[in-house]
Amino acid sequence: MAYLSTFLFANPSFIGGTARLLDFWGTYDSYNQSRTPAEADAIALYADWRSVGEDLLQALNQATAHSREQAL
Repeated sequence: MAYLSTFLFANPSFIGGTARLLDFWGTYDSYNQSRTPAEADAIALYADWRSVGEDLLQALNQATAHSREQAL
């Protein structure tokens, strides 16, 4: 799910941050790109709803497990 929430952003790391200290011309920066703004919006919307769906599924599974424990 981390991929879905960070699709449109660069993924920072310690080494990447250190390398940027010496990158005076901004050549190190790279971001996930889409062909059009509409495509970027569609991917972001899909990622948002997929994350919501995964959260709902996790909550449903926890509720089901909890109700089974209560039934025993």
